[in-house]
Amino acid sequence: MTTAYDFTATSASGEEIDLSHYAGRVLLIVNTASKCGFTPQYEGLEDLQAQFKDRGFEVLAFPCNQFGGQEPGSEEEIVEFCTTRFSATFPIFAKIDVNGANAHPLYGWLKGEAKGVLGTERIKWNFTKFLINANGEVVKRYGSQTKPAAIAKDIESLI
Repeated sequence: MTTAYDFTATSASGEEIDLSHYAGRVLLIVNTASKCGFTPQYEGLEDLQAQFKDRGFEVLAFPCNQFGGQEPGSEEEIVEFCTTRFSATFPIFAKIDVNGANAHPLYGWLKGEAKGVLGTERIKWNFTKFLINANGEVVKRYGSQTKPAAIAKDIESLI
């Protein structure tokens, strides 16, 4: 696998999605959680989606329950929470693991392409973000504390 577009993922509704569907778009791939101190970042993610969607950008949310059990709900509950509380319009995928033996292959690839602090691959917490260019290549990795608005300039440079 050489680009983000080479992977598939299951949508929150259970449909297998070929990520080549997003080919040519700039992506922000984020592992999310509904009961985390960083959960208010959903609002910023939706702001980015609204600001750049018509210019070839998409946020892809991948709920994950590996960090403090902060995403305990079903896919239906997660989607309802995101759409009701934050008016999320971006795609929300089925809950996945981002670390360990059962990590989703997309995340195995993302972590290898853009290592974290001190060269570690492991995702440290919810709301780690990966910016993908229109060719499907990882451009940058952002930690949980990076607010979505701080990424707008980087997105702007890619679209």
